[in-house]
Amino acid sequence: MSTAVHSVPAPALLDLGPIAQLRAGRLVRRLAQLFLGLALYGVSLAMMVLGDIGLAPWDVLHSGFIRHVPITLGQAVVLFSFVVLVFWIPLREKPGVGTIANALVVGMSADATLAVLDAPDNPAARIGLMVGGVLLCGLATALYIGAQLGRGPRDGLMTGLHRRTGLSIRLVRTVLEVGVVVIGLLLGGTLGLGTVVFALTIGPIAQWLMPLFLIDLRADLRAGLPGDAPETAPEIVG
Repeated sequence: MSTAVHSVPAPALLDLGPIAQLRAGRLVRRLAQLFLGLALYGVSLAMMVLGDIGLAPWDVLHSGFIRHVPITLGQAVVLFSFVVLVFWIPLREKPGVGTIANALVVGMSADATLAVLDAPDNPAARIGLMVGGVLLCGLATALYIGAQLGRGPRDGLMTGLHRRTGLSIRLVRTVLEVGVVVIGLLLGGTLGLGTVVFALTIGPIAQWLMPLFLIDLRADLRAGLPGDAPETAPEIVG
């Protein structure tokens, strides 16, 4: 007598419109996870600034930009978030609550962290801040994307290019990070060991952590949104 073994499908990252994101269920938990992830993302960027061993690639761009205009790093993060959203249009990415929240909260969190913490003089502490910042950013990315309330501007650009080109998330993210570093250097931004570590490891870290925090909404959608067949974003979770 044989026994059939039914495998449980892995959680899927769904490509939902803004209304479907809000109607998909478990909204309180998802909003809490979203804003926790965004706040931690800003903290992680500030940790790398305080470590002073190289900024995250996008912050190389931001730091170069603020050399020419009188704004803070966090304000530059907010500004470039909305600039990046323009590139979503040809990629047909769908924004959500998380998209707008990301554009605002990450920069505010980074500035708030920098306002209350001082950069350490101890080299070991600086290295710890750099490594911790990279790891925390990977965790924060998995948290806020896993809430399925819309990807942030930069990650939406990553997933949009992944979907349209068929290239892996790891490759697309690495190419984007290297590209913004080059532009940042041309503007006078600072490159360091932390930049290289971030660019090469953040994609794999986020992809490894994603299954732990991705909230599976397919059952909720089948129960609450009959006839809706959202598109999945393959390879995001492995």
